[in-house]
Amino acid sequence: MEPHNYSIKLDWKNNRNGVLHAQDLNEKLTVATPPPFPKGEAGTWSPEHLLTAAVSSCLMTTFLAIAENSNLQFIAFSCDAEGTLDKVEGKLKMSKILVKPVVRITYEKDRDRAMRILQKAEAACLITNSITAEVIMEATIEVD
Repeated sequence: MEPHNYSIKLDWKNNRNGVLHAQDLNEKLTVATPPPFPKGEAGTWSPEHLLTAAVSSCLMTTFLAIAENSNLQFIAFSCDAEGTLDKVEGKLKMSKILVKPVVRITYEKDRDRAMRILQKAEAACLITNSITAEVIMEATIEVD
């Protein structure tokens, strides 16, 4: 596989916020310092939100690819995620990201297979494999 490149541009707006752009995307995203920090802004995506979202969305897209290749029929996928920012060895760091995927399936017979596919997705997630934060998965399989 050839390397893939993803280019973004960030323009400072004012105070502690800026706007993210990507030439190949239509939407812009405002980012800011989060409220726990001095001059942080509520209601705006922060780098901490984006990292947590990157892990969650990578888990989803990896699951979707593996599920498709495995012919797993499922009804829904959702994932709550919580990133923990903490001081580690004197430095602020995203130390842990807890992901809680929920996969809804139609048939009980697919429960174990759906869980195995989630576990494979967790192990193959390129974002998780690229960061030092501990990623913990608490998966749930629901039968409709």
